[in-house]
Amino acid sequence: MTWADLLRAAVANTRRAGLRAGLTVLAVFIGALALTLTSGMGTGVNRYIDETVAAFGTPDTLYVQRSHPLVELSSGSGPRPWEPGSSRVQTGLGVSFEGLTPEDVALLEGLEHVASVEPMYSVTPSWLETPGGERFQLPLGIPVDVEGLRLVAGRAPDPGRDELSLPGSWVAGLGFASPQEAVGARVEVVMEDVAGRPRAFPATVSGVTQASLAGTALNPIPSASFNERLHAHQVSGGPQPVPESYLMATVSVPDLGRIGAVQDRLEDEGMVASTVEDKLGMFRAVINGIVWILNTSAVVALLAAGLGIVNTLLMSVQERTREIGLMKAMGMGGHKVFGLFSLEAVVIGFLGAVAGAAAGVLAGTAASDALTAGPLARLPGLSLFAFEGDRVLLIVAAVVGIAFLAGTLPAVRAARKDPIEALRHE
Repeated sequence: MTWADLLRAAVANTRRAGLRAGLTVLAVFIGALALTLTSGMGTGVNRYIDETVAAFGTPDTLYVQRSHPLVELSSGSGPRPWEPGSSRVQTGLGVSFEGLTPEDVALLEGLEHVASVEPMYSVTPSWLETPGGERFQLPLGIPVDVEGLRLVAGRAPDPGRDELSLPGSWVAGLGFASPQEAVGARVEVVMEDVAGRPRAFPATVSGVTQASLAGTALNPIPSASFNERLHAHQVSGGPQPVPESYLMATVSVPDLGRIGAVQDRLEDEGMVASTVEDKLGMFRAVINGIVWILNTSAVVALLAAGLGIVNTLLMSVQERTREIGLMKAMGMGGHKVFGLFSLEAVVIGFLGAVAGAAAGVLAGTAASDALTAGPLARLPGLSLFAFEGDRVLLIVAAVVGIAFLAGTLPAVRAARKDPIEALRHE
């Protein structure tokens, strides 16, 4: 018999086994389904975290501060009407913080392994005025990596223009019918100088952003040049020049292996430096831990299915002892008998794996759509389950491999049958 003949015989024998083989395929199906779903969940959540990380910047970037200012955020609840006496946004429970000085920036630029330093100003506008003349408090965010912003409409602010992006939760509150209508609108950001004199700075709404796990799009985000213009007016108008101070600085360290050394050096200088992974690495660790636990449960289910394959094929060997003896008497070698029963195990594993993986992809996609429109609506951009073709194929291959290993014992037992004794079997 050729291997093609053996495969056809294996398929026929699996069908002949009927209910027993069907239940074994069902056990494999459950294990493959569980493994596909847990893998898809890990992929979906980690992809969301990766997209969120992109809003902060690249892995080789350090964010350096003298202390951690707690900026009052809108928490995605929309804009708040401006009231006299509420012109300044609190920088965290009324606690002031020490910013970085030009000397600190110079120190950062002189550090070994540092490629570039970009300081960021702390800006606290008085209010935001819409085209309709309404005034709202403006907890202004800081310029971020434009590639990391998740946009509902429009584009990220151009670093060289007077532009800002609006959170999606602000659109209706500012009087716009839709995010698309907000894009291109002109608003005014009013700043007060040191003497309390207000000045309006016109800006164009370049886009509307979605909120993310990073919290980077909960507030309007200005372009870098617009942020600098606002800061320049904020520190002007006093009898004495206001000392230069920065909210934080982004430091690029191209050699990722040297980031720890740079952080230690900055700690000695009284500065705090954190990376993207420092900010969101814990989320990733927790998610990966949960996925590994779920994967372990799926593997246990597959091992149980493997025992089912062993039982099914051992019973088949027992029932077909005379048939095995006849095949050997007609010249079939032990390796072909081994191959026949191994192929039966592979057929059972393949049927269960393909059906389980396909059902997992369909169920996960449907569940992801339902959850995104329901309980997970407050996490826009999150697809709880995401499936990659190579991973799904790897799961199928792994399940078929487990089935093959499970079929080894019965196949060896069948291959070692003595043809004379097998023919005498009742």
